Amino acid sequence: MRIRIMRMGIGVLVAVIGAGLTSIALGQDNKSTDVSKIQRLNRAPVNKDALKVQLPRPTIVKLPNGLTLVLLEDHKLPTVTFSMWIRPGQLADPKDLPGLASFTSDMLREGTEKRSSLQIAAELDSLGATLGANARFGGSISTVNASGLAENAAQVLDMMSDIVLHPAFPADELAKYKERETAAIEQRLSNPGALAQQTFRKALYGDGPLSVTLPTKEAVAKVTADDLKKFHDQHFRPGNTIFGAAGDFKAGDMRALIEKYFGAWAGAAEPATALPSKPSASSTGITLVNRPDSVQTYLLAGDIGIKRTDPDYYALVVMNQILGGGAQARLFLDLREEHSYTYGAYSSFGTEIYGGDWLANTSVRTPVTDGAITQLMYEFKRINNEPVPQGEMDDARHAIVAGFALALEQPGEVLGNWMTSQYYGLPLDYWDKYADRIAAVDAAAVQAAAKKFVDLNHMQWVAVGDAKQIQTVLAKYGDVKVVEVDGGAKP
Repeated sequence: MRIRIMRMGIGVLVAVIGAGLTSIALGQDNKSTDVSKIQRLNRAPVNKDALKVQLPRPTIVKLPNGLTLVLLEDHKLPTVTFSMWIRPGQLADPKDLPGLASFTSDMLREGTEKRSSLQIAAELDSLGATLGANARFGGSISTVNASGLAENAAQVLDMMSDIVLHPAFPADELAKYKERETAAIEQRLSNPGALAQQTFRKALYGDGPLSVTLPTKEAVAKVTADDLKKFHDQHFRPGNTIFGAAGDFKAGDMRALIEKYFGAWAGAAEPATALPSKPSASSTGITLVNRPDSVQTYLLAGDIGIKRTDPDYYALVVMNQILGGGAQARLFLDLREEHSYTYGAYSSFGTEIYGGDWLANTSVRTPVTDGAITQLMYEFKRINNEPVPQGEMDDARHAIVAGFALALEQPGEVLGNWMTSQYYGLPLDYWDKYADRIAAVDAAAVQAAAKKFVDLNHMQWVAVGDAKQIQTVLAKYGDVKVVEVDGGAKP
């Protein structure tokens, strides 16, 4: 999952919110403003104390069939939210069928043994409910999510259990799905961001399952209903699943209701997914994806990151916030506000059961490709070599904690975070201490995180653009490998 502000829960006691909102004079009319001279006015009141929270505890139960329940009562609105996390997701895709987990999840709603696709859609509409499934590339779970009014919880669970336990994968719906997916692949291959991600993951992870970001047309054409059924029967089992529910219910009543619809589901947990070992650090590489006549260059740079349970997590959250976490961060202020190269420049990182990635990205006008790379390099070196000033540290930590506080009243996000705790085995008080641990990150920890993850000696660079115009520019920074949009190397 890509890092975002963590969202907690309902009925939370917020003792102190250090919002730390900062007014920044950006010099909008003078694009030559030196970023280092931007004045942070700090006119909003800032409380230096950390946010204190005591989060509501969910009821966690394991049913006799191995299904783990995470039940979070929230009586503010008459609604319910359901979420299922089913491992191992895309990590179980066969090498010759990339996207099989995604195909299987997408097809769950397209018909069951007793409901057609149209009947499912009509029933959801009549209830004002939602129901969907997904398996993200690079993810270790497939997800099934549903929501509706609390009074309709039984009907929603009935449909949810039907698509999870009894999918039919009808031939006519699969044929229509293949047409849609083939068109979607064409669209994705025309997107420079998708091309950059695909190339970047291959540079990090080689040819293994972690490198796959898109299905292939060949896989779409080849997949059969039997393939979907085989994947479903092998992996969709209660022992592999965490089932979360949040909303207006009593935990005991909801347990009984879920057990009514899912209690007969059978299947023990599979052994943990065998992951490839962490790739050894490779030297800096530059890959150019040739997109003839492109008027922009999409730039992406990054390296291997961390697992969700890594102790470096908090320092990386703060470092990323400072460097590229939004419109107040260094990359945005430098490349957009000072130099007018782009509409935006950002950084982010993903965490999983395996080491994810850290990356920075931006899209710039082709003629300023060289200048943009120069400024990216400048900011990477600066956060490596110079301690972050105290005021900037305060702003970053306050922004993270304020975002955390503002998200405390969203039950679905609260549920997701408790499921995160359950899935990764995080301590029960993890979210209670989250703000304190963010507040404890100092400039030395940020600099250490930068040296570890913003590593110019091992960073992988990807540029998507017109090779005729930018290859010589990129060559100034190292050897350039040129590939075509279809992934083939350019002779």
